[in-house]
Amino acid sequence: MLRETLSMVRDLPRLHEIASVLIRYGWGDLVRLLGVSHLLERAGRLLHWQTSNEITQLDLPVRMRMALTDLGPTFVKLGQILATRVDMFPPAWIVEFEKLHSQVPPVPFELLRADLEAHWGAPVEQVFARFDTEAFAAASIAQVHRAQLHDGAAVVVKLRRPDILPKIEADLRILAHLARLLELEVVESRRYHPVQIVGQLKRSLLRELDMVKEARNIDVFARNFQHDDTVHVPRVYWEYCGETVNVQEELVGVPGQQLARARAEGYDLKLLAQRGADAVLRMILIDGYFHADPHPGNVVFLPGNRVGLLDFGMVGRITDARREQLIDFLEALVHKNEAEMLAVLSLWAGDAEIDEDRLANDISELMFGYDNLTLKDIRIGPLLEEITALMRDNNLGLPPDLTLLFKALITLEGLGIQLDPDFHMVDHITPFLQRVLEARYTPEALGKRARRGLQEIGEVLFGLPRDVARLFRQARRGNMRIDLDLKRLDHFGVQLNQAANRLTMGVLTASLVVGSSIIMTVKGGPELFGLPIFGLLGFLLAFFNSVWIVLSIWRSGKQ
Repeated sequence: MLRETLSMVRDLPRLHEIASVLIRYGWGDLVRLLGVSHLLERAGRLLHWQTSNEITQLDLPVRMRMALTDLGPTFVKLGQILATRVDMFPPAWIVEFEKLHSQVPPVPFELLRADLEAHWGAPVEQVFARFDTEAFAAASIAQVHRAQLHDGAAVVVKLRRPDILPKIEADLRILAHLARLLELEVVESRRYHPVQIVGQLKRSLLRELDMVKEARNIDVFARNFQHDDTVHVPRVYWEYCGETVNVQEELVGVPGQQLARARAEGYDLKLLAQRGADAVLRMILIDGYFHADPHPGNVVFLPGNRVGLLDFGMVGRITDARREQLIDFLEALVHKNEAEMLAVLSLWAGDAEIDEDRLANDISELMFGYDNLTLKDIRIGPLLEEITALMRDNNLGLPPDLTLLFKALITLEGLGIQLDPDFHMVDHITPFLQRVLEARYTPEALGKRARRGLQEIGEVLFGLPRDVARLFRQARRGNMRIDLDLKRLDHFGVQLNQAANRLTMGVLTASLVVGSSIIMTVKGGPELFGLPIFGLLGFLLAFFNSVWIVLSIWRSGKQ
């Protein structure tokens, strides 16, 4: 607790900046709810609570997007993560979060030169045959320059902006504290796991800040697709890479947004849509390691109707167990199996309280809307959005890894439809499901699952005597402990402690008044203005105690 308090004191200037931006965009109630204003006022930092009429007339999602943009890269990334939480926010909010981008003017290259040349051990002009000092793309975390190696290879050099790390670390500390406070104070927020969201944000940001990690991501995808001639992943030039710099092959082709140009240059857009969809579905269902943001800006169309992938800073991973659940979910979607879908959604809801009758009824109504549609007419994107809305209406949250995956599937289908209006994701999912399901029931797979199940049963059975013996031993020694997860108990304890302190001070103050009154009636001893000094000191101390008690009660009423 002391370390957390000292951390908050250190971050007070940034906390004041965050609170001021939120208030400016009409989010003063959130500042009060989290207790930020009280903390800043106690530190002597006054907040100005004015919000312009023009701002208050804007919709809430717009105001939040504008506030996150002003707060910088950490909060922009937070908004991008929240854009994947279709189980938390209605479509209007998701649309605004998706608009968040961190395009900013690039840093002059001369401010980066010294660190780069120290890393490479030579001037930039010696390291590269050609280096464009003007960045062709820039974001709040990194900027990108074109260059050419001495062997003629065209590369892009991704450079981290200077002095960005301390501010992001301060933001993450503040957000972690506020997330814990939100879970403590706002019961309704717990089903969305704010602490987990901040943890996901921290992992995502730290991956983006470390250029080596993105390079490793690229290498993983390159290995997974090394035998696939339809997908191209850029090569990483490891000899030039470091924590602040990433050098990779430049993919020269038609950017994914320029469909008219691709069509004019003879690309087969329908074939590109098929190959892109198959690539991402393979990542998800086969490899368990997928590109989490396959939008047109991260795709390049290469000669031979190959698909080039860019920007591997945001990737998703799913465990074998989660992939099995996802396969069951997709199979239930494709075959309209309500019971199986209910089982999977209940599993994903975790420990949340579920009204199974209401959830089952909502699933039945959702599936009824698809009864008269053939398989090829089902759009996966709208269907997933309806599923997440259904969970939101039932106060159920999706695990963060699945929200990222759902978002990737929705984005992928949108890209496929742009390339081919007749594109149907279901047509591509079905063969993968058949392949995975066939692999699930091979003798080798069944034997492996049986061995794993027997091993788990054996561990439980053989470990049971030891666990029971330990339990009885603790009970006999009086060391048995039961942990209750009562979120507000700590807060209640703090309030109780404060009340006890005020009560104690009140008793001491009353004692001082009584004692000082008695001293005033006793003759002898040092005097001041004809009155006993000790009596005067007692009254003076009682006065200050009384002021402290009144101020303490007044402050507690404002919290």
